[in-house]
Amino acid sequence: MKPSDSITPAQQPAQPPHLHELEITLDFVEYWRSITKRKWSILAFGVMVAVLAAVAVFAMTPIYRSTVTLLIDASKSKVVSIDSVYGGFSDNRDYYMTQVEILKAPDVALKTITKMKLWDRPEFDPRKSEGGFVNDMLVGIGFADQRPKVWNEETLARAVLGKFSKNLTIEPVRLSLLVKVSFDSADRQLAAEVANTMAATFIEADLDVHFQMTQKASTWLQERTAGIRKKLDESERQLQAYRDQTGIVDVKSVSQGGQGKQVEELTQRMVESRLRLAEVENAYKQIKSAPPGSDVSSLPAVVRNPVVGEALRQQAEAERKLSEISQRYGHDHPKYVQADGEVRAARDNVRRQTDNVVASVTREYEVARGTLSTLQGALGQARGAIQSTNRKEFQLNVLEREVESNRQIYDMFVKRSKETNISGDLETAVARVVDQAKVPGGPVKPRKALIIMAAFALGVLGGVMASLLMDLLDNTLKSTADVEIKLKQPLLTSLPLLPKKSSDRTTTSHLFIDEPQSLYAESIRTARASVMMSTIDSDRRVLLITSSVPGEGKTTFSINLAIAHSHTKRTLLIDADMRRPAVSKGLEIDGHAPGLSNLVAGTESLEQCIHTVEGTTLSVITAGKAPPNPQELLMSHRFQDTLAKLSQEFDVIVIDSPPVGLVSDALVLSKYATGVIYVAKAVDTPYQLARRGLLRIKRADGNILGVVLNCFDFKKAERYYGEYSAYGSAEYGKDGYGGYGVGYGTGDTKTSKNAA
Repeated sequence: MKPSDSITPAQQPAQPPHLHELEITLDFVEYWRSITKRKWSILAFGVMVAVLAAVAVFAMTPIYRSTVTLLIDASKSKVVSIDSVYGGFSDNRDYYMTQVEILKAPDVALKTITKMKLWDRPEFDPRKSEGGFVNDMLVGIGFADQRPKVWNEETLARAVLGKFSKNLTIEPVRLSLLVKVSFDSADRQLAAEVANTMAATFIEADLDVHFQMTQKASTWLQERTAGIRKKLDESERQLQAYRDQTGIVDVKSVSQGGQGKQVEELTQRMVESRLRLAEVENAYKQIKSAPPGSDVSSLPAVVRNPVVGEALRQQAEAERKLSEISQRYGHDHPKYVQADGEVRAARDNVRRQTDNVVASVTREYEVARGTLSTLQGALGQARGAIQSTNRKEFQLNVLEREVESNRQIYDMFVKRSKETNISGDLETAVARVVDQAKVPGGPVKPRKALIIMAAFALGVLGGVMASLLMDLLDNTLKSTADVEIKLKQPLLTSLPLLPKKSSDRTTTSHLFIDEPQSLYAESIRTARASVMMSTIDSDRRVLLITSSVPGEGKTTFSINLAIAHSHTKRTLLIDADMRRPAVSKGLEIDGHAPGLSNLVAGTESLEQCIHTVEGTTLSVITAGKAPPNPQELLMSHRFQDTLAKLSQEFDVIVIDSPPVGLVSDALVLSKYATGVIYVAKAVDTPYQLARRGLLRIKRADGNILGVVLNCFDFKKAERYYGEYSAYGSAEYGKDGYGGYGVGYGTGDTKTSKNAA
């Protein structure tokens, strides 16, 4: 049974519609406030960046770009198939992309540089860097060679290649076979000249390569054809010599025809002979297995013989007649004598027929064995002849395949050799110029207006990001408004920051009793009133107190809130933090006294586990002996039954649970509680951490009543965050409510910052 079965739970406050949109809107409001707060600094930073960009832009040398457009002819004319010797590409996108990569290769660039002698242009002359202060300094410290360079066309071209490649742009046009070759230069005439020369050099280089490969292929094919011709002649001579040696004209059609038919006939007759032998052998074995002198006429092999069967029938008929006559006449009667003679004659006939059958079976058995042996010998001879022919045929097939293979290779090489000679006279260009490069009318860079505007925009954006970053880095709850805006939960109360002299746990746990007129006690009353209003329809209340991490003051708040409730209600305080129990320390109760674990386990009675606080009517159940797994104890049915029983005896039950950020005990307890109060420490608890804790409680179906902001410095909040509060005024302090300033510590303060 759950406590909620006997307690009417407070209704969960209805969530406003479009909560996600509201959260985004509030975040944008915070961003806008951060930007407007520093708007003049942001604009000044943007203007400064724009001015610096303008100075740099106007000091730059204008660069001109000229572009030539090439069409890669992936389907160029192929008069003969010899193009596959040196091409290897099909008419597809692969060929196009391969030609583009060849165009990007340094070889084409070096040929263009050498053809135009670009090292004679001041813009690309590498010899200008020789000498000078910087070079002398590098030579002095050993980072440069002090010997003068020896310049020739090759070294000059390679020295120019680096800068040339930076100014060169090769861009394939998507979904087409076009390539744009662009060149940037401070000289507009030079830009157009280099682009056109680059395109012409690429086309000429491809034609040269194709011509050279055609010549090499033709020479190689002619050399190989002569050797293959000799090999073909040799293989034909070997084939004919083997035919003459073996005397085979056509092995496949003639030699094996009669022999194969003979093998088939012999095999069929041998199968029939084996079947006949099996039948005769069975009868023969039956006869041979009979004892000497015994009657074999009853054997199955003899009885099945029709002659023996007829003789046995006659014998049986004669014996029957003799039996009938013997019953009428005596042994001397003529009819009896005649019948007896007929019986003897029938028996002699059966004996003669049986002897004939036995002799016939023996003869048939010997004949069947001889026939089978003869057939096996004939079949072996036929097979031997076929095997001999097969061996000859195998060698003949090898020689014939060799001749055919050599003939095919020879025909292919002759054909390719002729095609190569013909194709050498016809070569088509790999590409053609679609649009010649023209002298550009204006510089392509720097784009002064765009750069200045972009610099201003980036400066403003950088200022905005810096402003937002300054606010985003501080992710703690700094004001009461942060609780409702960032955590999206109602604020139950704000507990003031206590001076260090009153920060020990024993003192803070008795503040509501010892200082009833203090600001802290008044904040506790505010929390009590908020709880009563949030659960106004409940006669029994189970309040769960938790926080994100240790050191946020939840235990001290739990004790004082329970004491405040005990003034008007039957109140029970339960310490459910069995890993780090603190209620017993704050209320000075023996830590080894029986508590919650003993009560749930059933080892102690309720009266032994309940303790009282001096000067109050508050009942307390400490954590008791630490169990091996506290969460299993809290999830047990015995704990639910115990809590349900206690909720019948007390009006208010305050449960001090472990922090949500460390263990899941509070999530388990939240299902049994009427409401959950979340404690957060001001200017210490990151709101993301508190938000995750609240979200976990919501997912566990916990009813969150609100948030208590602990250790809140009212004076600092009024000074920096625009919050107004009379708590910090001198007049309020004169009335006896300002004796403890505006916050408090709990004794867990040493661990709070590390845990947060």
